[in-house]
Amino acid sequence: MSEEQLPTRTPPWNKGLLIGQKKPLQPKHVWSIRVRLELSQSPRDLALFNLAIDSKLRACDLVRLRVNDLCQAGKVRDRATIIQQKTGKPVKFEVTEHTRLSIERLLEQLPSGGSGHLFPGRSKHRPHISTRQYSRIVHTWVESIGLETTMYGTHTMRRTKASQLYRKTGNLRAVQLLLGHTKLESTVRYLGIEVDDALEMAEQIDL
Repeated sequence: MSEEQLPTRTPPWNKGLLIGQKKPLQPKHVWSIRVRLELSQSPRDLALFNLAIDSKLRACDLVRLRVNDLCQAGKVRDRATIIQQKTGKPVKFEVTEHTRLSIERLLEQLPSGGSGHLFPGRSKHRPHISTRQYSRIVHTWVESIGLETTMYGTHTMRRTKASQLYRKTGNLRAVQLLLGHTKLESTVRYLGIEVDDALEMAEQIDL
């Protein structure tokens, strides 16, 4: 077969990209980004960041949040429950003080009514920000504190608090419930737990 007859090959979608599990943020990273967002006077981004950390939601669920998912009678709830788009099952999450205050600031800029999206889009055809837009925002946050953006992504936000909880307690079942996983094996894979992690925890228990 001549060179002219050789079929052209489509380059792999991940060519030149760093593929793999995205790293969670460390507590110092969370505080650095939060301080920058507070100084930037961007209520939307600050609320989005805090909610991403607290809720541990997938990007598709986070961007679709509505005001009445988090508020009742004009007040931000201490806890919220949403139905996951991927599994169709409910998942609960806590709303910490930082997050509550940032949501209250954001609500001051949103139209009243209580049923609109918490992070609205800019056109009638896009009722809320897209997951792609959220991904770009996350990379902006990471870049602002000097981290390598290819190592982090939207799953970074989902894994951050869950990873800290696992490191401090070793309670996989609790993490599984908070992430909304149906199987414990999924939680193990998601957190990237290795044998060394298990041994390290075991060594801390003196019987």
